[in-house]
Amino acid sequence: MATLQQFRQGLESAWSNVVEGWRRLTERASSALTRFNLPGQRGGEENQVELAAQRRNLGWGLLAAEVLDDDRRVLVRLEAPGMQKDDFDIRVIDDFLVVRGQKKLERETNEGHYHIVECAYGNFERAIPLPCDVDQDRAAATYSRGVLTIELPKPAKDTSGPRSIPISSD
Repeated sequence: MATLQQFRQGLESAWSNVVEGWRRLTERASSALTRFNLPGQRGGEENQVELAAQRRNLGWGLLAAEVLDDDRRVLVRLEAPGMQKDDFDIRVIDDFLVVRGQKKLERETNEGHYHIVECAYGNFERAIPLPCDVDQDRAAATYSRGVLTIELPKPAKDTSGPRSIPISSD
């Protein structure tokens, strides 16, 4: 009977570790999980083959981000390999940096079969909460070696000190 009790305790301990590991993983990666959807369809037989391949590669993918907030700017780095700079649409909407894009399927060969496909393709949208107000008119972005970097300057602070507000007459 003691062996059954030890087995049960070991199983409970193992399950507890799995649950805790899953909780930590989802806590760290939940905002980076991004849904990839099928782009608009085109006609033609060759495009039907591409469309079938894209359907197999739809789903969730990770677009990991870093957000740095310092005295003068918010700097966002988003890992998005396999794209071109023209594949992105970047906007500030309310208190979010919204990055939309399309990751296109690029086939190297028409022969053979894939056994593991972990890359996601299609249209995506990632909303990253901003820690403060930013001056979107002065924002700039670069894309290099699979990393999209967006610099969002903070609004200029009025350093002239207190000032009088004039009152106009009717």
